[in-house]
Amino acid sequence: MATQVIKKDGSKQPFSTDKIKRAIGETAKEAGLPEERVLQVVAEVSDIVLAQTNSQEEIATSEIKSMVLNELDRVEPSVSAAWRAHEASKE
Repeated sequence: MATQVIKKDGSKQPFSTDKIKRAIGETAKEAGLPEERVLQVVAEVSDIVLAQTNSQEEIATSEIKSMVLNELDRVEPSVSAAWRAHEASKE
């Protein structure tokens, strides 16, 4: 698993599976999923993303976000739509 995450500004911080899981969970709740489905989506998507980061020592936040969104598109499109809407509202 990756040990370092490269942020947008170029700084690095330790890789955190909890941050990935928390972001997916918060977005799934915003999308209106029931708690049981939130937990399923978090587990399924985070497991796949973590498996994809195994071969890398460092990974950019943009790569993690792309992986998460690709999996959300497949597993629960309503959550990926909520994620993208939230991102668009920050611009």
